[in-house]
This record gives sequence, structure tokens and C-alpha cells, in this order.
Amino acid sequence: MADKHPLHQRHHASAKQSEEAIARLQNNDSYKLAFADNDFLLEDDLRHVRLQLEYLKPERVLDKHQIDATVVVFGSARFLSPEQAQYNLDIAQAELDKTPNDATTKAHWIKAKRDLKNSRYYSESQKFAHLVTEHSQNYPEHRVVVISGGGPGVMEAANRGATEAGGESIGLNIVLPKEQYPNPYITPEFCFQFHYFAIRKMHFLMRARALVALPGGYGTLDELFETLTLIQTKKIDPVPIVLIGKGFWSKLINFDLLIEEGLIAPDDVKLFTLVNTAEEAWAHICRCYELNEGINK
Repeated sequence: MADKHPLHQRHHASAKQSEEAIARLQNNDSYKLAFADNDFLLEDDLRHVRLQLEYLKPERVLDKHQIDATVVVFGSARFLSPEQAQYNLDIAQAELDKTPNDATTKAHWIKAKRDLKNSRYYSESQKFAHLVTEHSQNYPEHRVVVISGGGPGVMEAANRGATEAGGESIGLNIVLPKEQYPNPYITPEFCFQFHYFAIRKMHFLMRARALVALPGGYGTLDELFETLTLIQTKKIDPVPIVLIGKGFWSKLINFDLLIEEGLIAPDDVKLFTLVNTAEEAWAHICRCYELNEGINK
């Protein structure tokens, strides 16, 4: 059929043409609502917005549940529970019995023995969180909620202790290549995930009424020294800082050297307290806040 003369051609879009044109517009990223456009929100220029969102989300949730006082528990993600550590050692021992001269097997056995020794810190974290949460259950007017980094090891132990005491606990997870996944003992409503370390650290300290650190690596030291620095420089009010494991901390950090070299003041070592057990840690915090029922329990 010959094309129609322009004089007789259709001069407006058909319904199908209009639908296709609208679809092309609506399917384009530019048409998406800004807050519903993930690609847009993940652009470098939107970092300030993401920082604000990471601050606001946990803030609103915790405010909604009237959580205004926490005890922060830091420590290594690598420590195992005594049960798991003993299981691993039993396997390593069996393998070593089969091949006593194999270097790799011997190394696994040595590591398993070390893991079992260090599992006591998992137990201390678990006991400490249990004590705190049990006290909060019995004395709701003095309620404090345990908060951890949300991952395995000492963090898992803290959330586990709170759960076993019948209470709630918070986990502030961070996106990392390894060693970070939410442990199963966090109260689901309070299981948060962060991309930015800075905002996560803010939430650790904003409601903190005490900080308890067990042995750990770079992450633990980073969080510990940031808190000490904020108190030393009077950026935040003093809170009890308790380090569990006198032998570990005394061997790791030579605070006397810092005093001798004039790098910290003698009184700066009074910003923290060294103890060996969960019971000692909780008793110290109770004395600081005059929670006599916690000391006498």
C-alpha cells in the first residue's frame, strides 16, 4: 500500500506510541525518586547523606525503645567458646597422635591449645554481660543494656550472656572482608549494620555508661584508645573503663614508659582500671555509680 500523502497522515501519537514514550521516560534512572534510587545514593557525592542515615537509623530505633544507658564490651573476634575450643583441641590431639612428627599437625595442636587457654576471655565476657543484664532485670530503674560489635568471639559472648540472663542486647555490626557476621544472640530489633567506622564508634559511646575491654587486636585497641583520648581531652564526660586481664594488658602496653617520657600525665592512668574477672569489672562499675545492690549480690 502506498504511503499516504503528508496531508492525510496521522498527526498525533497513537495510544500505543504514547504508552511506549511514557515507559521510556519512567524506566530511566532520572525519573526515580531520589531516595529510591540506590545508584544515586551510592555515589561518592552522596557520602554525607549516607553518613547522616547511618547516624539516624540506630538513633531513632534506640530512642523509640527508650535505651539511654549502655555498657560497651570490646574484645577479640577470634576467641572461641570453651566448648568449641575444647572440641577443636580434641580433634587436633587425635590428629597429632596419628602423625606426631608432622609440622603442620603440630602447629594446629599448638594453636588449639592457645585457643582453649584464651577461651577464658569468652567466658568472662559472657559472665559480665549476664551480671549486667541480670541486675537490669532486677532493678529496672538502673537499667543498662549491653552493646557489642555484633560479631563473633568476645562480642558473641557478650550478647550471649545478656540473652541467657533473659534480657536484650545490641550489636553494631560493620561491613568487613572477614571476621564479621551477626552473632545469633543479638536482639533482632537491635542488630544494626554499618559501613562507616566513625558513625559506629559514635553509637558505641553516645549512650555508654561504662566500657569493658578484653584482650583484642587492632580494632579493640583503636576503640579503647579513642575512648581514653576523648576522656583525656574532655570531649566526653568520664565513664568507667575496665580492662579485664591484668597480665595481658600490663604486658601489652607500657603505660609507665609513657609517663616517664612525659607523653601522658601520671593521672591519665587513672582513667582505666585493671581487673581479672567479670565479677571484679561489674563491682567496679557498681561502685562508680553507687549501685550497692550490684556489689552486694
